[in-house]
Amino acid sequence: MANILDIRRRIRSVVNTRQITKAMKVVSAAKLRRAQERTLAARPYAQMLTNVLKSLVARAEIYDPETGEPKHPLLAQRPEKNILLIVVTGDKGLAGAFSANITKAAGRFLESKAGKNIDIEAIGRKGRDFLRRRYPTAAVQTRSLAEIEESLEAQPAAERAGATQIVGEHVGILGKLEFSQARALAESVIGRYRREEIDAVYVVFNEFKSVIAQRLIVEQILPIEQIGAQAVRLSEEMTEEERKKAREAAVSAGVGMRSSELAGEQAAAQFGASLGTEQVDYIYEQPPEELFRALLPKYVAIQIFRALLESVAAEHAARMTAMDSATSNATDMIDSLTLVMNRARQAKITKEIIEIVSGAAAM
Repeated sequence: MANILDIRRRIRSVVNTRQITKAMKVVSAAKLRRAQERTLAARPYAQMLTNVLKSLVARAEIYDPETGEPKHPLLAQRPEKNILLIVVTGDKGLAGAFSANITKAAGRFLESKAGKNIDIEAIGRKGRDFLRRRYPTAAVQTRSLAEIEESLEAQPAAERAGATQIVGEHVGILGKLEFSQARALAESVIGRYRREEIDAVYVVFNEFKSVIAQRLIVEQILPIEQIGAQAVRLSEEMTEEERKKAREAAVSAGVGMRSSELAGEQAAAQFGASLGTEQVDYIYEQPPEELFRALLPKYVAIQIFRALLESVAAEHAARMTAMDSATSNATDMIDSLTLVMNRARQAKITKEIIEIVSGAAAM
């Protein structure tokens, strides 16, 4: 049986670990609340922009009446030969299988697109490190987001490093996420799509609805098939066991499990529905076609920004759940080690009593 001193030392170690995991759970819960607020605050604007675009579609000629081809390049659909995949993972670990599940989904998507040229934009350190070990980096790597904001000119075509290659790495942007970063990335993606360097753009991320309602999806961003409708190509829901653990972690941390603060989003949806369906001839300051051309790139930027916001919230939820499980496991381990220590102490006391009684009987 183990030495009592060693058992006590191990119990102290597990207690210290439990304090760390409990503190990390509290921090993740606080960050999750802020991430939820940011996600909810961005939804009314995105909903209103979608509604305005739907209204413009009904009032502007977005397709050529003679050829039937779309007038805006972001609506043009081409055979998928060159694809851009944006992989959104976390920058830090201790979040369970959050980043691993995203990279697995990206791997399944890459397998489904075998035989095509695929460029990868890796957002997040975990996804970047995983993809670096499996795919080569392009000779001319995509610039950072700050450099993209300064210059958006076309880059000279470079020889591919492989059928699947990494063309961009964005690490550390999710900690202090701003819309300007998503806009810069969207402008870079739109520029490549306009120049027909890529034929389709997909993003793989963890969609966040609430703590117990998340799903891992691969969504098509370009070309735009239908405004306001998600073009989901791959989806993976949370298991019942994962929902149960997330529910327990949310209850113990005091985090709301349902997104009930949606009054602004619902009002925007109702107003937008009337804006797009009422038979009223609205007067626009600019021609509808011009407004449509100007707003469509903003719509793409909002889609990317939404994916980043929801991924940040989902990561904090996953870390909160993982730390709650780690805290519970540490408590169970402490109880088990305490029981072993008591048994060892009892055995030691019993042995000493037997030795004393045996000595007394011998005398």
